Amino acid sequence: MTSPDRAAADQAGAARADWQERLGPRGAAGRDPGPPVDGSPAEAPGGLHATAGRGQVTLDWAPVPGAAGYLVHRAARPGDPFHPLDHGGGDVLAVPSGPYADTAPAAALPCYAVAAVTEPGRTGPLSAPVTATPLIASNGHESGQVTVSVRQQVAGELPRPWQPMIGSEHLSLLLRRDTIGDQVVGDDLRKALRLTEVTFGVQAVRAHAILDDELAVYTEDTGGCPRHDFTGVDRVYDELTTLGLRPVVELSFMPRALARDPDRTVFSYGAVISPPRDWDRWAALIHDLTCHLIERYGRDEVVRHWSFEVWNEPNLDVFWTGTQQEYFRLYDTTAAAVRAADPGLRIGGPASAAAGWIEDFLAHLDESGAPLDFLSTHTYGNEPLDLRPALERHGRGQVPIWWTEWGATPTHFNRVGDTVFAAAFLLRGVRSVLGRADALAHWVASDHFEELGPPRELFHGGFGLLTVGNLRKPRFWALALAQRLGRDELVTDVEGDGAHSMVEAIATRGEDGRIGVLVWNSTLDQSQLDGDPRLDREISLRIEARPGAAYQMTHHRIDAEHSNIVPAWERMRGRSAWPDPGQWQRLRAANTLDSFEPPASVISGPRGLVLGFSLPLPGVSYIELTPIVAASTP
Repeated sequence: MTSPDRAAADQAGAARADWQERLGPRGAAGRDPGPPVDGSPAEAPGGLHATAGRGQVTLDWAPVPGAAGYLVHRAARPGDPFHPLDHGGGDVLAVPSGPYADTAPAAALPCYAVAAVTEPGRTGPLSAPVTATPLIASNGHESGQVTVSVRQQVAGELPRPWQPMIGSEHLSLLLRRDTIGDQVVGDDLRKALRLTEVTFGVQAVRAHAILDDELAVYTEDTGGCPRHDFTGVDRVYDELTTLGLRPVVELSFMPRALARDPDRTVFSYGAVISPPRDWDRWAALIHDLTCHLIERYGRDEVVRHWSFEVWNEPNLDVFWTGTQQEYFRLYDTTAAAVRAADPGLRIGGPASAAAGWIEDFLAHLDESGAPLDFLSTHTYGNEPLDLRPALERHGRGQVPIWWTEWGATPTHFNRVGDTVFAAAFLLRGVRSVLGRADALAHWVASDHFEELGPPRELFHGGFGLLTVGNLRKPRFWALALAQRLGRDELVTDVEGDGAHSMVEAIATRGEDGRIGVLVWNSTLDQSQLDGDPRLDREISLRIEARPGAAYQMTHHRIDAEHSNIVPAWERMRGRSAWPDPGQWQRLRAANTLDSFEPPASVISGPRGLVLGFSLPLPGVSYIELTPIVAASTP
């Protein structure tokens, strides 16, 4: 390594270490229940029961009214102290509901209890404990077996919470002409964002730093008078709208000339994380920006389709040097400035980390009267909590819930991002929010992402669904399969060893009669990143169909050997960080959504269509049945 390269690597390493130290408190509220505080549930969950399976213990319990989720606790044996069960996601540990699979249970006789939470840090009393031991081998007929039954009964139209928005790093990257891995940054990111619109139906992009000094939005002349210049914003948003996408206007970070604490920054590009030193000037900036966007892009367009989110994760010191009350003042001031431009514009927050500040934020709005058109927050490595009870407690039950950041990990350069585990995790998260959240925005679309410096090699554990160079990672294919599902969701029953806690399914029927069944085997436990043979399952899939009905069947698979481009690069890379032109060509040819078995014609029998296949953990199968219409006799 040359001296400049070594210096850059050392600088990046120091930045990463500093980031991890500062980010440490992110999930602390979800890890330690602490003493009860105001707003904690008074009731312990009832009916807790544990079902032992091969390599896992499944827990389920009765719901507690008003709970956002549940914190599962484990003791090594009866009589030992309980501790929250850490599944390694790096953020909130509470889950929105049961059932929950402990896929790394203790070798002894583990003991479990569950507590309800209204939000991380507000945890109620523990339930009565239960014990269970996972089956080491297949000791019974049912161990390792799961049955998925699809009925021809429509449950309703399938929601698609991935479509409203996706995340991206600061959008000024679209203007960049330098290269990473021989790919022009701006062009490559543009292609990535366009792919999300074409493949997943994504409608908007949420990104940081539209007010950063890189775009020179706010300056002051020699006399100290403010100057607003939105030329840079126009260049960025013009690029985005040309792709057929709209922005979620995250109003961040603070222009240095307007900052109270101008030397407090975050990220490699030095975003200022301070409150304003002059609140009136901040309000004027936001009002002028909003009026400018309406003038440039049209009032009907901006009012109907755009939205404005106030700041990013202000409950973390790494993103906000002010107090909670100062953030609330920022929200109120910003909301008033946006609505002064047009009362129909959408404004929301608190855009908090780890589902924090929700109750305090809503209580503040009850007093201040500031508008709230959507409630936004973030979580990683877990299924999002259920925020509907919090909104209902504050008389806001109709307010949309937007998870404006969500993914497998909050940690930069984490291997999970490039794995099949993340693909199955993505589907688990999507399934969990159906009918209870309006948007689940994956963070992020592309590995063109430089919060801690630019990527230094092709597969580096980046946040993106797509690599630099737009290779599709396994979780890209998972979301592509979800998008391929039909309009109407069919009633689906899952039974057996790990049903609903590991093995889940969504089945649909399209307007053309096409049936799609998406089945995955997953766990929240990231110690199982590479799987465990004890957690693999044998799937028996039964689909109701008229006897004698004929279909063309395809079966696509995501697992270690299918729809997984990472091993192809490992086989060819040698010591290279990036592909050469020939390697790029071979990788793109190999970057396919793979079939698990060849397409075949199948005919329904007296019990319908019955198919059997093995499904590893982690793993995803998508079975599609297209009706074969018999030719009419002349």
